[in-house]
This record gives sequence, structure tokens and C-alpha cells, in this order.
Amino acid sequence: MKKLVVSKEHPCMACLSCVRACSEAFYKVFDPDKSCIQIVDKNGAVKVNTCVQCGKCMRTCKHGAITQNPKTGVYMINKKLCTGCGECVAACPMKVMTLGETATKCIACGICAKACPMGILSVEEK
Repeated sequence: MKKLVVSKEHPCMACLSCVRACSEAFYKVFDPDKSCIQIVDKNGAVKVNTCVQCGKCMRTCKHGAITQNPKTGVYMINKKLCTGCGECVAACPMKVMTLGETATKCIACGICAKACPMGILSVEEK
């Protein structure tokens, strides 16, 4: 299964380069709320929240809009089937799904990893 992985070797500096790269790639605007990677403060420390490809979004979707890619294991949203109800977004344990006209989630594309100046992000086969 392909997953976006955060290295524990170096700390995230919260520069938001990954957040910017994600939102600009998919929405053509820098908007942290539209990024599928989130930088949060957890007890005074910077934490990088990423999709763990758990499938909870798929199990929540009543419209069959989310399926798992059999080759990569990544959960993907079919924009034609998505009604934009937001139930999958609410169910996401990592709070990294976004909602516009339709839901959006990480597809482990690696755009954020390429943008990270610290090199703490990578797409790996798990």
C-alpha cells in the first residue's frame, strides 16, 4: 500500500511548504483548509497530519464514491459519484479530508514531499 510517511528523524519546522504545494496543485490557491496535509499544534509541538489510508472514509460513504485502488491500496474519490455530503470528511480520524463541491483526500501523489525543504515527507510502499 502506498502511503505518505512522515519521518521522525527531523522535526517539522511548520513552514507550510507542503500545505501550499497540495492546495495549489489541486485548487490553484494557497489555502490551508484545502490541503490534504495539515500542520497542527499538539501540546506545544508541531505535528504533521497525513492520510493513513485507513478506509474509514470509504466505509462511511453511502454513495459508493470512495474505492480502494487495487494496485496501490490508496483510497480514491470518484468525483462523479460524490454528492458533497461531507460524511466522509467528518469521519476522517486524521482530519485531512477537505470539502468543496466534492470531497478531496490524499492520493499519495508526493507533491507535498517534493516541496518539503526538510525532506521529512516521503511516499512509501507499506
